[in-house]
Parts: sequence; structure tokens; C-alpha cells
Amino acid sequence: MAHQDLASAPAASSSAAAAPALPRQAPSVWRMAWRQTWRDARAGELQLLVLALCLAVAAVCAVAFLSDRLDQGLRRDAGQLLGGDAVVVSDQPTPAALREAAAALGLRAADNVSFASMARAPDAQGGASRLVSVKAVGEAYPLRGRVRLSDGRDVGAPPPGSVWVDPALLDALQLQPGQPLLLGDAQLRIAGVIATEPDRGAGFLGFAPRVMLAQADLAATALIQPASRVNYRFAVLAAQPQQAKAFVERAEALIKSQGLRGVRLESLESGRPEMRQTLDRATKFLNLVALLSALLAAVAVALAARDFANRHLDDCAMLRVLGQPQRRLTWAYALEFIGVGLAASLLGVLLGWLLHLGFVGLLGGLLLVELPAPSLWPLLLGLGLGLCLLVGFGLPPVLQLAAVPPLRVIRRELGQPRATSLAVLAAGLLGFAGVLVALASDLRLGLMAALGFAAALALFAIVAYAAVWLLRRLMPQAGGPRWLRLATRQVAARPAFAVLQVASLAVGLLALALLVLMRTDLIASWRMATPAQAPDRFAINIMPEQQQDFLAALKKAGVQDHDWYPMIRGRLVAINGRDIRPEQFQDERAQRLVEREFNLSHSEQAPAHNQVVGGQWRDGEADGLSVEQGLARDLGLRLGDKLRFDVAGMPVEARITSLRKVDWASMRVNFFVLFPRAAMPELPATYIAAYRSPAGLDRQLSHDFPNLTLIDVSAQLTQVQQVLEQVILAVQLLFLVALALGLVVLLIAATSSRDARTREYALMRALGAPSTLLAAVQRAELLGVGALAGLLAGLVSQGLGWGLTHYVFEFDWQPKPLAVLGCVVVGALLAQLAGWWGLRGVITRPVAQTLREADVN
Repeated sequence: MAHQDLASAPAASSSAAAAPALPRQAPSVWRMAWRQTWRDARAGELQLLVLALCLAVAAVCAVAFLSDRLDQGLRRDAGQLLGGDAVVVSDQPTPAALREAAAALGLRAADNVSFASMARAPDAQGGASRLVSVKAVGEAYPLRGRVRLSDGRDVGAPPPGSVWVDPALLDALQLQPGQPLLLGDAQLRIAGVIATEPDRGAGFLGFAPRVMLAQADLAATALIQPASRVNYRFAVLAAQPQQAKAFVERAEALIKSQGLRGVRLESLESGRPEMRQTLDRATKFLNLVALLSALLAAVAVALAARDFANRHLDDCAMLRVLGQPQRRLTWAYALEFIGVGLAASLLGVLLGWLLHLGFVGLLGGLLLVELPAPSLWPLLLGLGLGLCLLVGFGLPPVLQLAAVPPLRVIRRELGQPRATSLAVLAAGLLGFAGVLVALASDLRLGLMAALGFAAALALFAIVAYAAVWLLRRLMPQAGGPRWLRLATRQVAARPAFAVLQVASLAVGLLALALLVLMRTDLIASWRMATPAQAPDRFAINIMPEQQQDFLAALKKAGVQDHDWYPMIRGRLVAINGRDIRPEQFQDERAQRLVEREFNLSHSEQAPAHNQVVGGQWRDGEADGLSVEQGLARDLGLRLGDKLRFDVAGMPVEARITSLRKVDWASMRVNFFVLFPRAAMPELPATYIAAYRSPAGLDRQLSHDFPNLTLIDVSAQLTQVQQVLEQVILAVQLLFLVALALGLVVLLIAATSSRDARTREYALMRALGAPSTLLAAVQRAELLGVGALAGLLAGLVSQGLGWGLTHYVFEFDWQPKPLAVLGCVVVGALLAQLAGWWGLRGVITRPVAQTLREADVN
């Protein structure tokens, strides 16, 4: 390239020197950078660099936009989700001291009472019954927000004598608005159908449909008796945030000082733990995808910049000959890359915005409110990431162009990028690791991803160098196919480039393997928790004398798989022979666990849906006990501890022999404590069953077993499964972006030697090598490098995947040996395809044209 417009016009002749005209002024650095950028863009020099930056920024910004809007929405609607600025929850009427504290601070207050009960249709409408969640509210309800009815009305508490109900109750009882509903001893008119309930939380809080009535009607129902299990909520609303904070501090102090048992302050964290766990895992996976996208982009930018620098060495040498100073070239290339980085980052931010809109659409079942507009933080994050990638990984090799000596014009071995750029790259890696930790929003995830990939990159480089060293010594110089000998010589002749290519391909394949494996396991764990044939009915209060008839009824209805366990009510009274009291424990949850009765059970074999994580389950062990690991953690229990329970006045003592991990989101029957015995006839018990109900079975069971309580969770199960499918679609959408970025890395790595290969193949063709031989050499080299990179990526992905699933996502990791073989095959094929695409035309290019261009350069 001539670059005459970028060079100062020297005084070339004595006639020009004698002329009165001034010498031509050199263009400004800004103009020089603009022309260089325009030329490189038209020549396609920046395509892969821009694509890598754009995809990385898009992946990060998509997650950032979504999390930013969710965070703002939660902050905006915090009071509405709680029902006020703070809520006191208790199992007895709210203590007077807390009410007085709220009144002293001038806070508005509202009470509501909730509990489970049975609602019935009048006999004239069929007399069907349904378990419901009753909520009695005062006139001031709700303090924040309004109840939205299906006809569009925004209302508060129902008028006396009427109720608001969920649509599921109307379907179950075959009732219509305006008809009466029997609730306890009262008959109330259905005055409206609930569309949204402001303080119900993010999602559904119970398995039963809601019946909301005025507190004035509660006494008429006669549903609350001395032994009833009732939830009392006392919500307060402050005019100033300081008042709410003062109430929370005073309430916490009163609860602690007066030893108020069963009283707690509710926060936004209370809600459905299974849905929160699902969303937490989905958020972590999206953050992981964003992290891996940034890592892949770093590799892609570093490779593309190195290739860019190698292609511009001769141009820069010519510019130095024409008089361009080193500082001028440095500024020109720095401005070019910074400008390209800003443009690519802005494009990535726009793509990230569109992706996040897709997430919002896919997660519509979870986002029950309209989200606010995003802040400027995601935009600044995307621009900062793009510039960080370009400055940390793109500029170091490019800035060395300014130091190319003019002698390179006649001595091409001069001016090669120096090894000092590796030190700059190492510094960039350290700084970039800090950015990754910040992007992760989780220190453990960020450190594991950043340090894991740094260690993997070092390991890949070491193994690749060892492989090249062995190849040099073990490959015979004579014998064997010619294409194989030429391919091995090609690799061994450039060991540094071979190491770089293998390491780069392996990093890209590692990211793709991790994403595929993690995505597969994550989705499988979600779907296993709520499979298509998961139980949708729970039957409780089955008496021992009814168990044979009940099981026969299930069998007759065609129910094959079901959970069946005895349920024993017992209170923990002693640990290792010492009586326990709630005040012995600091944690509030531990205090509540000690105060309440447990649902105990027994089974000779460990439940298939529980995982033994400590000790050993021994079938039929007489004095053994299995405890849920969360309960053991909260109460400070260890293997070997002896627990004593009070079961209807009878002491039952056993030793902890195993700890179980229980998935409370599994829609299965689970217990905190299990005895590994087939029978315990000395203890009073009822039975519980979980099964998938065929049509018509509910009515038959209700008729044959009047004491039975049936809990229908089919609607909730369907909603959970729909939500999971929406989350899965969102995960897969961002996964495709990272997959595209990984393919870009493979393409850059496979084609980074295009110019060198073009000259080498032209020389070999000039010496008589046929194109078929050179094509075989290229295939062998790419397949070999890709297979080695795939092997390394497959092995490391097993270890890194185990660490991520065990320590970050907290679900079981199953080793996949076949995945290593799959990585080898996929690595070889992807390297071959990327090489074929990027190196197409190299072999068939006219020899004379290639050699002529090499001479000119």
C-alpha cells in the first residue's frame, strides 16, 4: 500500500526548494486515524473484531438491562408487595406493644387474617366443596396498591356480606358472580373475581384459591377456634422513610426484649422458595453466559488484533520510510481502535436492549407488574466493557506497529511483534478478571470463571507446546503419506503459532462445552423437579383403617405411581439427653422450629426423590433417624446426635444416622425427619398420599372418604411448568448469542495464519505440489489441531463444570465421559469448517498473483 496521502510531502527537488510555495502540511492525527479506519473497514480488516465486541457487549447488556429493570421494579413496588412499608407476621393476634409502637410514630395500619378452610357451594348449585385460602381484611386494606377485579375495577376490602374470590374457585364449585358461597356458618355473596392482589407477593403464595372477605364477617363464619392455625398480618405505612425505619428497629427490639414467640418482620425475601431458587439459578446461568461471552470476546479481540498487526507491519514500515514519526502512528492506531470500540459497543448495547426485550416477553409469567425504564448503568457497563476489551487485549499488539523499523521494507524479518506484548496482555488479563468479578454479581461465580479460564489457558498452552515438541521428535522424516508429513512439518515449523492456535481453539471450545453441559443439566434439573407426570393431588387425614380401601380406590382409577407415607405429629424436646428451649437458639427460624410440631414419618427405604448427603441410610435400623440437612444446619445437629420427640405424650428417641437433601420444590411428599423403619404401630398416625389424579376421582374419593382433605395443585403445577419453560427459552436465547461468539473465536483462530499459508502454498505450488495434496495437508492440520483442542476442552470442562454446579448452582453434577469424545469430534469438525470458510480460495489462488503481492509488500 502506498499511503501517500498519509505522508509528509518531502522537498524532493532543488526546483521545489527554490519555489516560494510552502511545503505540503501533513494531515492531522484525527484525519489520519479516520482515513486509516475507513480503509481498514472497506478492506474487511475489522469485521471479526467488531463482531466479537458487538456480541460480547450484547450478551452482557441483555442481562444488565433485565436485572436493572427488575431491581428498580422491586424497589418501586416493595411496599405494594409487602402490603406496606413493614409487616408484622404472627400466629397470634398482633401484640399490643407493636400496635402501640406504630401509633406512637403516627403510622397508618391495616390488619388482615389468613388461614385455610373449606368453602362450599349451596346444595342448589351442586354442593361441591373446595379447600380455600381465606383472607379477612379491614377497611384500610390495602395500604399500598389496589385489588384489581376481572371486570377492571380497582377496589379495597369487600363490602360486608360479600367476598372477592379467585377464578379457580368458581371453576371448581361451578359458581358464578352474584351467587352465594358457604364459608363456615356464614353465607356470603360472590361480588367479584380477583385478577391481581397487591400483597400476594411475586407469584402464588398457596395451593388453594383465595376467598377475601371483610373482617366484620369473620366472626359470623365461626371458623377461628382456639386450636386453629391462623396467620395474622399487621401492615404499617409511613409518611417518611425514616418513620418506617424507626418502626422496624423498635419492633425488632420489642420482639427480642419481650421474647415474643411466633412473631417476625416480613421482607421481600418471603415468597415461594422453589420459584426463587429457579429464578436464582436462571440469573446465575445468564450471568455465567455473560461472563463466558466476555472471556470469549477477550480471546477473539486478542487474536484479531494480533492478525491485524501482522497484516499492517509492511504498511507501517513504509510510513516510517516516508517520514511518519512513531508518536503519530501510535496516536493514529489508538484513535482508530478506540473509535471502532465505541461504535461496536454502541451497536452491542442496541442488540442487548433488543435481547432483553425478548427476555421480558419470555418471562412475562413471572413479571406480574410493568417494569420501569432502565437506568444509564447498563449502557455505561456495555461501553466500558467494549473499551476494556479493546484497550486491554486489542491495543497492545497494534501499538507495536508504531515501533516497526523502516528497514523492514528491505528486511522482512525485522519488526515482528515483540514478546513484551505478552506482559501487557497478562496485565490486561488481571484487570479484566476484576471486571468479570464485578459483572458476575456473585464473587464465587466470578472468581471461578475468571481463575478457571486463566488456569485453563495456561494449561492449554503448556500441553500444546508439549504436543508440538513430541511431534517434532516422534514423527518420522521419511515414510508415511506425504500429506501427513507435510502437515506435521507445517505445525512443527511454527511452534509458537501452533501453541497459540491450539490454546485459542481450546478456550473457545471450553466455553461452548461448558455452556452446553450447564444448560443441559440446568434444564434437566428444572424439568425433573416438576416432570410432566408430577403429582397434582395431595390427600391428607387418611385414617389407618382407611388405607387399604384408599389404595384400592387409586388402583381402580388407574393410578400407578403415588407417594404414600404415614404422618406423625411430634415436638422435638431434647438433644443428646438435654431438654431444649427456644431461647437457647439465636436464629429466629430455629426458635420457631423448636416451638412447633414436626410432621414425622417412617419408611424402610430412603425416598427416591431424596439424596443422602451424610452418613448412611440403613433399612430397618431400629434406633436410626434421618434428618433434612437444612434442619440439621439450623439446629446445629450432627451425625450421631440423639433426638427425643414427644408424640402425643409418648417419648420417641433415636440417633441421627443420615442427613438428606430435600428438594422442597419437587411437588412430592417430603419430611424433615424420617425413621428408617417399615412400621411404628405404637405411634398415632394418619396417612398422606400424592398422586396424579384422573378425571372424576376427586368426587369419588370425597364421597367414599368424607374426612379426607384433597389439595388440588394442578393449576399451580401447570403454572410452574409454564414458568420454567419461559425461563428455559430465555436461557437458550442468550445461549445462542454466546454460541455465535464462540464460533467467531474458532473462525479467527483457524484463519489467523491466512497470509502466511497463502505465501507458503503459493511457493509449494510453484515447486510442483498439486492442489489436492495441499488441500489434504490443510485438512490434516486443521483436524489435528481441532481434535487436540477439543480433547483439552472436554477434559477441563468436566472439572470446571463440577465446580460450578457444586459450588455455584448447587445441584448434582453427573460426569459425562462421552462429552469428552464429543468435544474431540466437534472440535475437529468446527476447526475444519472454520478453516474451510476462512481459508477458502487460498489453495486455488493464482501463484503469480500471490508471489507478486508478496514481492510488493
